Amino acid sequence: MAVEITQACIHCQACKQVCPQHAIKSNGKTTAVIVHRCDECQSSWSAPQCASICPIEEAIVSADGQPLNPKGSLKPDLSVLDRIAARLSAER
Repeated sequence: MAVEITQACIHCQACKQVCPQHAIKSNGKTTAVIVHRCDECQSSWSAPQCASICPIEEAIVSADGQPLNPKGSLKPDLSVLDRIAARLSAER
């Protein structure tokens, strides 16, 4: 069992920084999982930490090939921006 990093990855190395198993290697141009080290964080977390910090949808998939951040899951909540804009407008 190990996650896989797909071609959608932008090689930001955020996943490498948070992986408790030190199971991700990256040189800034390529990023890959060291399969024998990865347990999808089941030994220490409730979810893979790499996916929790990854800013790119579908860049990391589970062992069964399911995107851990599927399309649409990382969209910003634009209603927050609308509320901030309304507040700023009211203050002027």
